[in-house]
Formats: sequence, structure tokens, C-alpha cells
Amino acid sequence: MISCILIDDEIKALKMLQKKIEKKFPQLKIAETFQDPEKAIVAIRKLKPQLVFLDIAMPNMSGFDVLSQFNNPEFEVIFITAYDNYAIQAIRHAAIGYIVKPIDDEALADAIKKAEKNIKLKTAKENNKKLLNLLTEKSNTISIPTQDGFIFIKKDKLVRLEGVEGYTKIITSDSQEYLSSYNLGKFLEILNDDMNFFQPHRSHLVNLKYITRFLNEGYLELVDHSKVPLARSKRKEFLELISKF
Repeated sequence: MISCILIDDEIKALKMLQKKIEKKFPQLKIAETFQDPEKAIVAIRKLKPQLVFLDIAMPNMSGFDVLSQFNNPEFEVIFITAYDNYAIQAIRHAAIGYIVKPIDDEALADAIKKAEKNIKLKTAKENNKKLLNLLTEKSNTISIPTQDGFIFIKKDKLVRLEGVEGYTKIITSDSQEYLSSYNLGKFLEILNDDMNFFQPHRSHLVNLKYITRFLNEGYLELVDHSKVPLARSKRKEFLELISKF
């Protein structure tokens, strides 16, 4: 039997998938089901399942974020998505299975069949690594969950990010604006190692290369002519950073 873990933040979808698997696929043994991806990560490390059904669009942590928590993920993955677009091309290219909500029995069977083949061939580590490289292009690109699915944006195109009531408004260099379900704190974690980004205020994150002026009244002006407040406690740090930039 193939041991598996199911991860989906929507309880109804999770129960439906569990029911389908238990009824139609006796070769699969469900070890655990999770709505919380962080708890699922702990369980995967402990239980070492052969197969993980993984929802892509979850609040706070996407399915791709879950996969990226493992340096060499050796478990097979079947991604679950509500959208037959964003990242699907990359998933296909990496020879990883996926199913689209609402889950069709035939599509589920096809994805499981592919997973079984990959498990026998022991290709999970190689395929997962290929997918993460395709999605991040060696960390130059970040994946951002939106209401419509996922968008992939190169870091150097990010002009500024603004926290808005638990969400994050993102402005890019091509004048596009997106609203992400991630809060600003999540983006601070994602961009923590990139020296181009600076937090001038608790609700803002800016790309230093797009700053055009520092105004005496305590604002930074960016290329899109927006003004972002610079906290008094951050002024010294900003001036030091911008002088080295």
C-alpha cells in the first residue's frame, strides 16, 4: 500500500477527497489529513509518506511554500488547485500530477496512476526539485497567491508592498497592482535575504532601486509617484543603506 497525507485548508474539500480515496483507491492508505499546512509539515517529516495531496492556494502558506520546506522532498506530490492556469505548465513540465477542483474521478485516477508510476521509478526528488526551480528560477521569482490563483513576479520588478487589513497590495514596475492574501509579514519573511528591500514603516516594504526622493516631511517618493512614510526611527538606517546601494 502507498501511505499518503492530505492537505487542504477547506474542510469540505478535504473530506470529499478523503471519501473518494477510501472508496475507490484501496491501494492508498491515508495516514493523516490536515487543514493546517504547518502541522502537516511536521507530520510529513515524522511519518515520511510516499504521497502527499497538496492544495496550492492556502492562506499564510501555499502548497509551493510547503514543498519548499523540504531540502530534498522524496515524497510524490499531487497538487490540488481551483484554477487550471497559474503554475500548471511548470507542474506538467516537472512530471508532477495535479487535479482541479471540483475533483473529477477520472482526473483523480489519472493523477494517482502517474504518482504510482513515479513512486516505482523513484523520481520524486528529481521532479520536486525541477518544479521548485521552475517556479522560483533560483529565487529570482516569488509566487504570490491572489483571488484568481497564483502570479509569479520577478523580485526586481517589485516596486513596493503595502499591508492593507491583513492583505498586501503589490505595485510592480510595469504599473500593475495586485492584492495578495499573504499579509505583509509573510513577504518580509520571503524577501528577508534580499538587500534591495527595506521596510520604512510597519505597513510598507519598498525596493530601494525604485526610490527617487527623500522628502523633508518624512516620506519616500517612488518611481510611480507614490509617497511612503519613513518612520523617524528608520531614517538613519535608510540613509546608511541608500548611500551604499
